[in-house]
Amino acid sequence: MGTPHNSAAPGDYAPAVLMPGDPRRARRMAETLLDDARLVNEVRGMEAYTGTVGGRPISVMGSGMGMPTMTIYATELFREYGVQRIIRVGTTGAFQDDLQLGDVLIATASHTDSAINEPRIPGVRFAPAASFPLVRAAVDAAEKREQPVRVGPVYSSDHFYLSRPGLHEGLRDHGTLGVDMETAALYGVAAAEGREALTVLTVTDHLFREEAMSPEDRENGFAAAAGIAIEAAFS
Repeated sequence: MGTPHNSAAPGDYAPAVLMPGDPRRARRMAETLLDDARLVNEVRGMEAYTGTVGGRPISVMGSGMGMPTMTIYATELFREYGVQRIIRVGTTGAFQDDLQLGDVLIATASHTDSAINEPRIPGVRFAPAASFPLVRAAVDAAEKREQPVRVGPVYSSDHFYLSRPGLHEGLRDHGTLGVDMETAALYGVAAAEGREALTVLTVTDHLFREEAMSPEDRENGFAAAAGIAIEAAFS
């Protein structure tokens, strides 16, 4: 089988896939969280692994940075490999004043400045949202683990460095929790393919304070979010 972006064979992916952005984080998650993890894809350096947790199969694959690559990989996983659920386990810059580094966010929906979803329903400003059963399962998992989480909308941006005065303040004032670069695309693909998707994010920096994790902490500080995501994936 395979695709231009994925050399995995039929059956190589589990029904549920965790998707961090960084392929090195995908490798580390596979090494630390999965039993019997095996490499199933490394086309373009985008590593994917399948193994088990508690005897149940699950996969981990990087998505890269930005909505175009997320759209490609999510579409192929759903459409070509029969994946049923994708849970993004990523990082976010926080907007809200009470959020701290290391806090975990569960994204119910995603605003965006991207045109990635505009062609899906011509004439409609499509609002991509998470799968409610996955949101509920993630919140339940967090409560069981006594892990505080914030639940609400995030903002997915096409730009990392572009300065737009007032944008972040407006998002903050309208209850947006944080920013990433992939969630709107993932939720749009899941809706189009009739599958489930969720994003669980770890706060690694703050947009209104000079606070940020080191690159090493960003790569390794995924345990709480990943544990919640795994339980939700098996719900």
